[in-house]
Amino acid sequence: MMRSSLDVPLVPLAEESAEEDPCGRDALRIRTLVQEQFQFVWRCLRRLGVPESSVDDAAQQVFLVAARKLGSIEPGLERAFLFGTSSRVASDYRRAHERADARRAGQGAIDTAPDRAPDPERALVTACRRAMLDEVLLTMPEEIRAVFVLYELEGLTVPEVAAATGVPLGTATSRLRRGRELFHEGAARLRARLQREDAGR
Repeated sequence: MMRSSLDVPLVPLAEESAEEDPCGRDALRIRTLVQEQFQFVWRCLRRLGVPESSVDDAAQQVFLVAARKLGSIEPGLERAFLFGTSSRVASDYRRAHERADARRAGQGAIDTAPDRAPDPERALVTACRRAMLDEVLLTMPEEIRAVFVLYELEGLTVPEVAAATGVPLGTATSRLRRGRELFHEGAARLRARLQREDAGR
């Protein structure tokens, strides 16, 4: 279940002391970064293939990297830095997950579960839709999926996507176009498969 904060102790600082103390300013900045960008990082990690059971730990890794490199993050480019870090962390988690799957030798694993909610039926529908979205996204090449997720799901502009992924504007545009094509193709395949399964019942 998604959480709104990390299990990292962040001590509130008075505004005056933060202004006087560089360490205090850094602590205040990373605290604000976590509060404002945690959900963005969580969603990006999930859409980049990190199993839901591991997303909180992966998000914590992202912000620990941000804390270590805080001085190199330019104001206004925080999301670009966090997305780049999320991409690398997600890649590590995907490889680890694939190795774990190989060790299980064919044993199925469910990495998503319905959120606890007053309406179990609604929670189940939400979980199923999320699983189907993830299934389609995971069929895309990583670099195309990143652009598609940032634009279509996170609402960034194309220039912001280009900055976050470190590619020229024209490349981001072409990847977005290809991502839309792949998404529609994947969704069509998924619908056809579900119809065949329903017909066979």
